[in-house]
Amino acid sequence: MGAYESNLDDILAEDMHHWYNKFMKESPSGLITLFELKTMLEMQGMSEEASSYVDQVFFTFDMDGDGYIDFVEYIAAVSLMLKGEINQKLKWYFKLFDQDGNGKIDQDEMGTIFKAIQDITRCYDPPTEEIVTLIYEKVDINNEGELTLEEFIEGAKDHQDIMEMLGKMMDLTNVLEIIVNGQRKQVKSSK
Repeated sequence: MGAYESNLDDILAEDMHHWYNKFMKESPSGLITLFELKTMLEMQGMSEEASSYVDQVFFTFDMDGDGYIDFVEYIAAVSLMLKGEINQKLKWYFKLFDQDGNGKIDQDEMGTIFKAIQDITRCYDPPTEEIVTLIYEKVDINNEGELTLEEFIEGAKDHQDIMEMLGKMMDLTNVLEIIVNGQRKQVKSSK
Protein backbone atom coordinates (compact mmCIF):
# COMPACT_ATOMS: atom_id res chain seq x y z
CA MET A 1 0.00 0.00 0.00
CA GLY A 2 2.85 2.39 0.83
CA ALA A 3 4.31 2.02 -2.65
CA TYR A 4 1.03 3.22 -4.16
CA GLU A 5 0.99 6.27 -1.90
CA SER A 6 4.55 7.33 -2.75
CA ASN A 7 3.99 6.80 -6.48
CA LEU A 8 0.77 8.80 -6.37
CA ASP A 9 2.47 11.56 -4.38
CA ASP A 10 5.09 11.75 -7.14
CA ILE A 11 2.37 11.92 -9.78
CA LEU A 12 0.54 14.68 -7.92
CA ALA A 13 3.75 16.69 -7.60
CA GLU A 14 4.05 16.89 -11.37
CA ASP A 15 2.49 19.75 -13.27
CA MET A 16 -0.80 19.34 -15.10
CA HIS A 17 0.84 19.55 -18.53
CA HIS A 18 3.08 16.59 -17.78
CA TRP A 19 0.13 14.65 -16.35
CA TYR A 20 -1.91 15.40 -19.45
CA ASN A 21 0.91 14.12 -21.67
CA LYS A 22 1.00 10.84 -19.73
CA PHE A 23 -2.76 10.46 -20.06
CA MET A 24 -2.61 11.15 -23.81
CA LYS A 25 0.23 8.67 -24.27
CA GLU A 26 -1.94 5.89 -22.81
CA SER A 27 -5.04 7.06 -24.63
CA PRO A 28 -4.10 9.08 -27.73
CA SER A 29 -7.74 9.85 -28.49
CA GLY A 30 -7.99 11.63 -25.14
CA LEU A 31 -10.79 9.28 -24.17
CA ILE A 32 -10.83 5.96 -22.34
CA THR A 33 -13.59 3.50 -23.12
CA LEU A 34 -14.78 0.80 -20.76
CA PHE A 35 -13.07 -1.81 -22.93
CA GLU A 36 -9.77 0.11 -22.80
CA LEU A 37 -10.02 0.44 -19.01
CA LYS A 38 -10.59 -3.29 -18.64
CA THR A 39 -7.65 -3.95 -20.96
CA MET A 40 -5.41 -1.64 -18.89
CA LEU A 41 -6.48 -3.49 -15.74
CA GLU A 42 -5.94 -6.89 -17.38
CA MET A 43 -9.48 -8.03 -16.60
CA GLN A 44 -9.31 -11.26 -18.63
CA GLY A 45 -10.23 -14.20 -16.42
CA MET A 46 -11.64 -12.05 -13.60
CA SER A 47 -14.94 -12.96 -11.98
CA GLU A 48 -18.24 -11.56 -13.21
CA GLU A 49 -18.45 -9.52 -9.98
CA ALA A 50 -15.02 -7.97 -10.59
CA SER A 51 -15.99 -7.07 -14.14
CA SER A 52 -19.26 -5.58 -12.91
CA TYR A 53 -17.38 -3.52 -10.33
CA VAL A 54 -15.08 -2.05 -12.98
CA ASP A 55 -18.20 -1.23 -15.00
CA GLN A 56 -19.63 0.63 -11.98
CA VAL A 57 -16.35 2.50 -11.39
CA PHE A 58 -16.20 3.47 -15.06
CA PHE A 59 -19.78 4.74 -15.11
CA THR A 60 -19.29 6.80 -11.94
CA PHE A 61 -16.10 8.34 -13.40
CA ASP A 62 -17.93 9.01 -16.70
CA MET A 63 -19.71 12.00 -15.21
CA ASP A 64 -21.39 13.20 -18.41
CA GLY A 65 -22.53 9.69 -19.37
CA ASP A 66 -21.06 9.79 -22.88
CA GLY A 67 -19.38 6.37 -22.59
CA TYR A 68 -15.85 7.75 -22.22
CA ILE A 69 -13.59 8.97 -19.43
CA ASP A 70 -11.87 12.10 -20.66
CA PHE A 71 -8.99 13.90 -19.00
CA VAL A 72 -11.23 16.34 -17.12
CA GLU A 73 -13.33 13.48 -15.71
CA TYR A 74 -10.19 11.61 -14.81
CA ILE A 75 -8.73 14.62 -12.94
CA ALA A 76 -12.06 15.15 -11.16
CA ALA A 77 -12.04 11.49 -10.06
CA VAL A 78 -8.43 11.70 -8.88
CA SER A 79 -9.17 14.89 -6.98
CA LEU A 80 -12.24 13.36 -5.32
CA MET A 81 -10.47 10.16 -4.32
CA LEU A 82 -7.37 11.88 -2.99
CA LYS A 83 -8.49 15.24 -1.71
CA GLY A 84 -12.28 15.08 -1.53
CA GLU A 85 -14.24 15.90 1.59
CA ILE A 86 -15.68 13.00 3.59
CA ASN A 87 -19.25 13.71 2.42
CA GLN A 88 -18.13 13.82 -1.23
CA LYS A 89 -16.36 10.47 -0.92
CA LEU A 90 -19.30 8.86 0.86
CA LYS A 91 -21.68 10.11 -1.85
CA TRP A 92 -19.37 8.61 -4.47
CA TYR A 93 -19.20 5.28 -2.58
CA PHE A 94 -22.99 5.29 -2.33
CA LYS A 95 -23.36 5.86 -6.07
CA LEU A 96 -20.96 3.01 -6.71
CA PHE A 97 -22.87 0.65 -4.40
CA ASP A 98 -26.32 1.64 -5.75
CA GLN A 99 -26.11 -0.56 -8.82
CA ASP A 100 -29.79 -0.36 -9.77
CA GLY A 101 -29.93 3.41 -9.23
CA ASN A 102 -33.01 3.31 -6.96
CA GLY A 103 -31.47 5.59 -4.33
CA LYS A 104 -30.99 2.78 -1.81
CA ILE A 105 -28.28 0.20 -1.18
CA ASP A 106 -29.37 -3.29 -0.23
CA GLN A 107 -27.07 -5.90 1.26
CA ASP A 108 -26.72 -7.78 -2.03
CA GLU A 109 -25.55 -4.65 -3.87
CA MET A 110 -22.98 -3.87 -1.19
CA GLY A 111 -21.85 -7.49 -1.04
CA THR A 112 -21.42 -7.66 -4.81
CA ILE A 113 -19.15 -4.59 -4.84
CA PHE A 114 -17.06 -5.77 -1.90
CA LYS A 115 -16.69 -9.25 -3.43
CA ALA A 116 -15.61 -7.69 -6.71
CA ILE A 117 -13.03 -5.52 -4.95
CA GLN A 118 -11.69 -8.59 -3.16
CA ASP A 119 -11.52 -10.50 -6.46
CA ILE A 120 -9.50 -7.69 -8.02
CA THR A 121 -7.19 -7.14 -5.04
CA ARG A 122 -6.99 -10.86 -4.19
CA CYS A 123 -7.45 -9.91 -0.51
CA TYR A 124 -10.33 -11.82 1.10
CA ASP A 125 -9.86 -10.88 4.74
CA PRO A 126 -12.25 -10.05 6.29
CA PRO A 127 -14.87 -12.01 4.33
CA THR A 128 -17.44 -10.01 2.37
CA GLU A 129 -20.38 -11.29 4.42
CA GLU A 130 -18.69 -10.16 7.63
CA ILE A 131 -18.11 -6.65 6.28
CA VAL A 132 -21.69 -6.25 5.03
CA THR A 133 -23.18 -7.66 8.25
CA LEU A 134 -21.10 -5.27 10.37
CA ILE A 135 -22.10 -2.25 8.30
CA TYR A 136 -25.81 -3.10 8.33
CA GLU A 137 -25.84 -3.95 12.06
CA LYS A 138 -24.39 -0.54 12.88
CA VAL A 139 -25.88 1.67 10.19
CA ASP A 140 -29.31 0.23 9.29
CA ILE A 141 -30.98 1.42 12.48
CA ASN A 142 -34.51 0.80 11.08
CA ASN A 143 -33.59 -2.79 10.12
CA GLU A 144 -35.08 -2.32 6.65
CA GLY A 145 -32.25 -4.17 4.90
CA GLU A 146 -31.38 -1.16 2.77
CA LEU A 147 -29.70 2.19 3.27
CA THR A 148 -30.60 5.59 1.89
CA LEU A 149 -27.85 8.08 1.07
CA GLU A 150 -28.53 9.97 4.30
CA GLU A 151 -28.43 6.80 6.44
CA PHE A 152 -25.24 5.68 4.75
CA ILE A 153 -23.43 8.99 5.22
CA GLU A 154 -24.54 9.56 8.81
CA GLY A 155 -24.00 5.93 9.80
CA ALA A 156 -20.52 5.79 8.30
CA LYS A 157 -19.51 9.11 9.87
CA ASP A 158 -20.78 7.94 13.27
CA HIS A 159 -18.63 4.78 13.21
CA GLN A 160 -14.88 5.28 12.76
CA ASP A 161 -14.32 1.55 12.17
CA ILE A 162 -16.72 1.63 9.22
CA MET A 163 -15.06 4.75 7.81
CA GLU A 164 -11.65 3.06 8.01
CA MET A 165 -12.97 -0.13 6.42
CA LEU A 166 -14.64 1.80 3.58
CA GLY A 167 -11.51 3.87 3.02
CA LYS A 168 -9.36 0.77 2.80
CA MET A 169 -11.77 -1.28 0.67
CA MET A 170 -12.64 1.56 -1.71
CA ASP A 171 -9.07 2.75 -2.28
CA LEU A 172 -8.77 3.08 -6.05
CA THR A 173 -5.21 4.35 -6.01
CA ASN A 174 -3.95 1.39 -8.03
CA VAL A 175 -6.65 1.86 -10.70
CA LEU A 176 -5.88 5.59 -11.01
CA GLU A 177 -2.14 4.90 -11.22
CA ILE A 178 -2.62 2.36 -14.00
CA ILE A 179 -4.64 4.87 -16.02
CA VAL A 180 -2.03 7.64 -15.66
CA ASN A 181 1.16 5.59 -15.83
CA GLY A 182 0.06 2.82 -18.11
CA GLN A 183 1.47 0.33 -15.62
CA ARG A 184 0.21 -3.22 -15.61
CA LYS A 185 -1.22 -4.62 -12.42
CA GLN A 186 1.16 -7.13 -10.86
CA VAL A 187 -1.06 -10.00 -9.73
CA LYS A 188 0.65 -12.86 -11.54
CA SER A 189 2.76 -15.10 -9.36
CA SER A 190 6.42 -15.40 -10.26
CA LYS A 191 7.53 -18.74 -11.63
